[in-house]
Amino acid sequence: MCAIVGIYGNENASRLASIALFAMQHRGQEATGISSSCDGKIFTKKDRGLVSEVFTDEALAYLKGNMAIGHNRYSTAGGDSILDAQPVFAKYKLGEISIVHNGNLINKDEVRQDLIDKGAIFQTGMDTENLIHLIAKNTKDRLRDRIKEALERTVGAYCFIVQSRSKQFVIRDRYGIRPLSLGKLKSGGYIVASETCAFDLVGADFIRDVNPGEMLIFDEDKDEPESIQLFEAQPRPCAFEYVYFARPDSVIDGKNVYRTRENMGKALATNDKDNGIHVDMVVPVPDSGVPAALGYAAESGIPFEYGIIRNHYVGRTFIEPTQEMRDIKVRMKLSPMKSLIAGKSLLVIDDSIVRGTTSKRIVKMLKDAGAKEVHFRVASPEIKFPCYYGIDTPNKEELISNNMSIEEVREYIEADSLAYLSVDDLVDAIGNDRNYALESFNGDYFVKA
Repeated sequence: MCAIVGIYGNENASRLASIALFAMQHRGQEATGISSSCDGKIFTKKDRGLVSEVFTDEALAYLKGNMAIGHNRYSTAGGDSILDAQPVFAKYKLGEISIVHNGNLINKDEVRQDLIDKGAIFQTGMDTENLIHLIAKNTKDRLRDRIKEALERTVGAYCFIVQSRSKQFVIRDRYGIRPLSLGKLKSGGYIVASETCAFDLVGADFIRDVNPGEMLIFDEDKDEPESIQLFEAQPRPCAFEYVYFARPDSVIDGKNVYRTRENMGKALATNDKDNGIHVDMVVPVPDSGVPAALGYAAESGIPFEYGIIRNHYVGRTFIEPTQEMRDIKVRMKLSPMKSLIAGKSLLVIDDSIVRGTTSKRIVKMLKDAGAKEVHFRVASPEIKFPCYYGIDTPNKEELISNNMSIEEVREYIEADSLAYLSVDDLVDAIGNDRNYALESFNGDYFVKA
């Protein structure tokens, strides 16, 4: 769920990295960090807070050099130690090294315990630190060879950027579960980033996605990055990127996120034809429900209206540690347009239902504001299984669709009707030209430790 960026071959590397992280702030708001390299030394600045708060002019002046890597950490309940912020920096036999990581290593505990048994001392609770130790304990003379052998013991969903004093190594796992793209900076040099929305802000042209199983090596002695296919590609991009995480203006593995969400809404409308329900307007739960609601309105001919207004200065709600705080955050975050919805029947579209508590609060809020009926539509399938590949979904017991039928969920959230997309509809909406990681919906944990 995090964001990573790498800038290589540009004298404003750290500033461009901070701008790219700003563009990807939606992928993580708890902590942010950048490491730069200059004259054989790595400089690192990381702290809790937003990109705009952490990377002042003074901080960026400290981060010297023509190469930099950066990271935004996604908020999680009960784990806000600054030690767990990235990049992760270390000194070892070949010099200094810094790493950023997006994803989750499913064999992390086994590898970590083995390293501890052999004398490793861990400074953080992050699986990212495993890679540092595996690289440091290797005896190969070249960093690229140490990275290769370290990755042979690394199982899961990952995008890594490893920065030495003079090179950058960019790696995407064989499934390509988490997104990563390569671009050329118009001001000189290259960028890799979790989302292409970062390219627009820094002034970069999209080249291509980093291939699943590929390692790119940026070296000052070469004009273009060297490409090595470390593992056979078995592409399974994460469907949840299209449902919720990615910014609508990003392109993930060749698919425009906005259009895929619009297609999800059109599929919901097609499924609702001839169901006998009559509504006055289509209302999105802002912001990620907006493209799907527009698609539904276009397909159904029912007017689209902003019946709910969002306060953009409130963070995401499902990661708050207590239910009371989640409820308060929902009230702070979303406000109904009473004059617009009073006495009307609403078709409300959200991107997903996780615990169900936010959806229940939204339905109650709309009915308290005078809505006659609230018909709830979800632009994704039921989330029945936790994700172990880099998305912070709750455990199985907390997922409402794992414990209740659709009708029971409808009763719980007190909607007048409730419908989800099927898995097949979701795949059709994204584009059925490839396989996707759908484990949250169908329980297919295809990555084996």
